[in-house]
Amino acid sequence: SALKPVRSALILSESGAVAQSYAAAAQALLLLGIVPLYSGFAARVNRLRLTAFVTVFFSSNLVIFYVLGQSGVRIGIPFFIWIGIFNLMVPALLWALANDVYTNSRGKRLLPLVGLGASLGAWIGAEVAAALFRILGPYPLMLYAAGALFVCLGLTYWVHRREGAASEESEAGRAEAQKPIGGAGGFQLVLKQRYLLYIGLLMVVLNTVNTLGEFVLGRMVEIEAVRVVAASGGSVNEAQWIGGFMARFQANVNLLGLLLQLFVASRVIKYIGVRGALFVMPLVSLASYSIIAFIPLLSIVRVAKTIENSTDYSIQNTTRQALFLPTSREAKYKAKQAIDSFFWRAGDMLQAVVVFASTALAFGVQGIALLNLVFVALWLVLVVAITREHKKLVPVENPIEVAA
Repeated sequence: SALKPVRSALILSESGAVAQSYAAAAQALLLLGIVPLYSGFAARVNRLRLTAFVTVFFSSNLVIFYVLGQSGVRIGIPFFIWIGIFNLMVPALLWALANDVYTNSRGKRLLPLVGLGASLGAWIGAEVAAALFRILGPYPLMLYAAGALFVCLGLTYWVHRREGAASEESEAGRAEAQKPIGGAGGFQLVLKQRYLLYIGLLMVVLNTVNTLGEFVLGRMVEIEAVRVVAASGGSVNEAQWIGGFMARFQANVNLLGLLLQLFVASRVIKYIGVRGALFVMPLVSLASYSIIAFIPLLSIVRVAKTIENSTDYSIQNTTRQALFLPTSREAKYKAKQAIDSFFWRAGDMLQAVVVFASTALAFGVQGIALLNLVFVALWLVLVVAITREHKKLVPVENPIEVAA
């Protein structure tokens, strides 16, 4: 979350909202090569070495971007592409580790608590970014984020050791943790299992809806920034204004997401189960884009996207992670990575096609909102399909006591 205002400020000020949409699509093309490489590496190492390598790799990338940015190189588009991949691969790996460490019953109790930590960190990160961005600008925040990643790596090792020591089968658990993950590649696993394939398709549609919404917000922010700069007679810097707006927006999203995670997410899973919780976010999106289609104002879009994104980061995210609890170990580490990275970014590719077509046809905000309603309908169809497959794996979802 600390890096999202940096990402938005750099690409919107350098290239604009349309370039942002096309850059998002480029992420999926890169992931076509990255996911098989990741799967091949994951098959040869244990989970701790995998976590350490990925974390150190992305941390070093941030230092490189810092040096390039401070040298005057235009890094808006490359950084946007990079952070899109980073934001998917690293959280997917850490959630896979949580799914692997905890059993299905413990996972349902504890994943909302893990999600609470993620929401709290996202809120704090956005608040820190909003304060530091105005003082330091975009590039120093990259170094702070690199340092935070190393702290996360240390915490990961600590959790692994604690859970292994507390396990009733600690010897077997430690032996399992030291084994290479093995198994088929991520794409092969997804294509072979209908349950995983449906989840992958859900990610495509979900991200298409979300990214089209981000395009609408980015475009309206871009227009408003031009107006503000013109009204100020040039005393306001466009990149700084956009960065400040997006930092405040992200802080609000993360605060609401934290509150939803703290007071709502665990109760949703407790009372209506994982299958019922899958319906929450598409219904939120249905309401959001119905309103935007009739009232296309920046203030309305900002509120609608705040609610949608905060629901995504809390209830939807926790539910999505819980879908992998009844799956195999290789599915948790490799199929999940393919789904959370490539299939998610495939939604960006689809969104880019929609943006290109809507731009050519001169669609406005209302037209894109109406298109999003079509994708939301498809989303609901996929949710129904996933709930049927999930019921085969977990026939009865008993009421449980959930942490948080």
